[in-house]
Amino acid sequence: MIAISLKVLGYFIVFLSAVPLIRKDYWTFRVVEYPRLQKLLLTVAILVLSLVFIRTDDIWDYVFLGALLINTGYLCYLVYPFTPLAPKTMLNAAVADDRHGLSLLVSNVYQYNRRVDDCLRLYRRIDPDLILLLETDSWWTEHLSELESDYPYRVLHPRDNTYGIALYSRLPLSEEKVRFLVEDDIPSVSAIVTLRSGQQVQFFGLHPTPPVPQENPRSTERDKEILLIGREAKKCRLPVIVAGDLNDVAWSYTTDLFLKTSGLLDPRMGRGFFNTFDAPYPLFRYPLDHVFTSNDFTVADLKRLPNCGSDHFPMYIRVQYNPQAKKVQEEPEAAPEEKELAEEKIKKPV
Repeated sequence: MIAISLKVLGYFIVFLSAVPLIRKDYWTFRVVEYPRLQKLLLTVAILVLSLVFIRTDDIWDYVFLGALLINTGYLCYLVYPFTPLAPKTMLNAAVADDRHGLSLLVSNVYQYNRRVDDCLRLYRRIDPDLILLLETDSWWTEHLSELESDYPYRVLHPRDNTYGIALYSRLPLSEEKVRFLVEDDIPSVSAIVTLRSGQQVQFFGLHPTPPVPQENPRSTERDKEILLIGREAKKCRLPVIVAGDLNDVAWSYTTDLFLKTSGLLDPRMGRGFFNTFDAPYPLFRYPLDHVFTSNDFTVADLKRLPNCGSDHFPMYIRVQYNPQAKKVQEEPEAAPEEKELAEEKIKKPV
């Protein structure tokens, strides 16, 4: 009975690992991309137990063990870039220079969360140059008003549909815009941030909808918004930072396509997963909150911050603008068929 149970569960995990290879937008194909590390740990556990409880009496037992071994290797290959064993795509900053540095805190506050005092204490302690908040309604905007004395530059667009967005900055902002790139009720922000050195940086903040039945049964809208920002980032002549809750994991094929078509880098690669959601459930956490930069930035600090009542952990990053970094930090490049796929997704009707 134990052997049969292990085989059923083992083949099911192998099946779940293979499903994301089907490049369909429907939520059932996209959501199973999220628990990659969990699938790896389950596969290894089932493999170990199978070696103990399954008697290799016939070829099908060997087929099963082989499938588990292949799945373990495949998932290790996919997980490896987000472990400290992998090379860093973004180098550590050689020096901390406030003139060329920028610090950013990104947090999905959870609209119905009321622990605003805890959030404010965290923001004061971390003291970032920019704060990007998601799911801010008018209640949150009102109760965060004391930030305004320290952050004189702001882009605030509260909404009561869990897609409000707020950008607070102590660095000068220009060309600030609230945009609705794909859906009429899903805003994103863009602005040019001027560093203390005078260098300008293009910033994009976004929070597309997830592929879940109660919101969008397909990932079409999410993928389209992410790739639209990627296309803009590629064309931009300024250094670029993209941040937000993308409702997509760092290793998904959409995020990979975004990186290749935008030319941006993921600072987590070679440093860790930095799982930010779901905060209350340690066994079911995924990296949904992101910061990507152009290859003229290096990383001075990167960490996940304590939870303040949300279902997301905040993320903090400090980057240094260094044009010389371009010489050693390779910019991702999309193959012609990947560029074609990105354009196809962007043009797809929603």
